[in-house]
Amino acid sequence: MTKRMLPGIVVFVLCAARVGMCQTSGTQDEAKLNAALKKMDAFIVETMNKTKVPGLAVAVVYGDKTVFARGYGVRRVGDPAKVDADTVFEIASVSKPLASTIVASLVGTGEVSWDDRIAKLDPGFALMDKDATAQVTVRDFFSHRSGLPTGGGDVLEDLGYSRPEILSRIRYVPLVGAMGKTYHYSNFGLTEGAIAAVRKTGKTWEEIAQQRLFSRIGMTSTSYRYSDYENNPDKAALHVFWNGEYRNWFVREADSEAPAGGASSNVRDLAKWISLQLNGGKFGGVQVVDKAALDETHKAQICSSVEGPVAMDQCPRGQFYGLGWNVNKTQDGKLQLGHSGAFLLGTSTAVYMIPEEHIGVVALVNGTPTGVPESVCLTFLDYFQYGEAKRDYMALAGPVFDKMVDETQNVSNNYAKLEPPKKPAAAKDLASYAGEYVSQYYGALEIEVREGRLVLRLPPREAYYELTHWDGDTFTFYFASENTGIARRGVKFLGGGKVLVENLAIENDGIFTKVN
Repeated sequence: MTKRMLPGIVVFVLCAARVGMCQTSGTQDEAKLNAALKKMDAFIVETMNKTKVPGLAVAVVYGDKTVFARGYGVRRVGDPAKVDADTVFEIASVSKPLASTIVASLVGTGEVSWDDRIAKLDPGFALMDKDATAQVTVRDFFSHRSGLPTGGGDVLEDLGYSRPEILSRIRYVPLVGAMGKTYHYSNFGLTEGAIAAVRKTGKTWEEIAQQRLFSRIGMTSTSYRYSDYENNPDKAALHVFWNGEYRNWFVREADSEAPAGGASSNVRDLAKWISLQLNGGKFGGVQVVDKAALDETHKAQICSSVEGPVAMDQCPRGQFYGLGWNVNKTQDGKLQLGHSGAFLLGTSTAVYMIPEEHIGVVALVNGTPTGVPESVCLTFLDYFQYGEAKRDYMALAGPVFDKMVDETQNVSNNYAKLEPPKKPAAAKDLASYAGEYVSQYYGALEIEVREGRLVLRLPPREAYYELTHWDGDTFTFYFASENTGIARRGVKFLGGGKVLVENLAIENDGIFTKVN
């Protein structure tokens, strides 16, 4: 990528008396901030040149002021349109702390409680275990301690099921831990917590988000509706890194998990939300969200560094999850809040705050997650606190994301990476494989013979995929999705009227039974 030349940064830092910054240390803090911002611009340009990410936007909030908001690079490869502070990105899981802020607005007015049971708020919802169904709360879902497995429901979203359909089918997902005691990151658990919390209002999640937060603090480009992102002319496209280049191949519509991952926004709007966080729920001098309700989202609820029952005082590395936030400590013991967002199909985001320092930063990238937004945010915070970067965060984060992507691409046998059999066994007569097959969890799929080849139709949209013979009763098909990767996957006819779709087995057994 050609280096983008930028003018020098001019920073104006205003005193914010109501957050206690108009003290003798104010001048020193402002000097720290200005020095950090000057280093940040060069670091971002250097990082983009090294990583080749197409576009990036960053904002920094100090006290109640946005002191930096800038875009770099392009919105879409092959298109000269530049990213700026108003460019809208899909923010993926940064949607979660945004969602907990919205629920906090309802908690603060007494319309719902963090400890309200879902069975009371949404009687039609069920987990596989009856006792868990009766006991699980909004707090449990927002802190990922409901017992649902990591990713439960995500593959249903890949297939195209709607939000109500997915939340209804969650009852068929086996729980993997004791409710309230084990951490397992669940998009659709948090989604149910949010949807249940707003049911009493009689409005949709998207309407409540707009009324209770976005419209009140001027987040005019933020939405939980994919259509609003899609219709915005100033939007960043998604890009996957493939064979050394970023390519705009996919779209990612996440309406079904909107509270957990379906928001879109720009850094100018997100800076306003960060200001609200840093100022105890106030914005522009107005108490938008009750301070106590918002503060609760910042408190550690469960140890998140391991998936299992761990006492809070024995949590490895002191990594916790709050209500929609990762909750940790800085090297000198200050509270640090953060969250990353990632779509493997092409976006990566991060937000970090140190409330005691009155500082927050958000970074949005229109490319496959590689650690760039985390590196930008954490390096800036180091610049601000210590005057220099304490660690090479790309070197730390890069391998983690590389492993995550690699594991996804290899899930359930990536046949593109397997050595094909030199003498494959012949398939049976193709007509013998045809028919309708059903899974309680996934629904019905159809297999038919078309022009001498097998065709697979997956539920619920009946999208069809051509099957290629591999060996004996095993066939393959190309499938690209957020949770099962971009690769060639296997379909195995097991006999007895059963067929295994391997890439669906990551969430359930992936076995369908023939019904006709």
